[in-house]
Amino acid sequence: MDSANIFDQQLDARGLHCPLPLLKAKQRLNAMQPGQLLLVQASDPGSWEDFASYAELSSHTLVSREQLDDTYQFVLRRGD
Repeated sequence: MDSANIFDQQLDARGLHCPLPLLKAKQRLNAMQPGQLLLVQASDPGSWEDFASYAELSSHTLVSREQLDDTYQFVLRRGD
């Protein structure tokens, strides 16, 4: 996937353990403009539920999440 043309920003959080992938994603989202897309790659299995729960409790939208081998990919849209 040529993600350079699809996402406004990317965050490689592979190798980081809970809660760091989510915390770093929150920091990145806060610096983005509403409506922009963030691609996050993580390797911590706990991030699967962490990102879903966070999106439900925040103004951000979890556009997609998928597991590719040992990597979890999340696409978040920055809320208002």
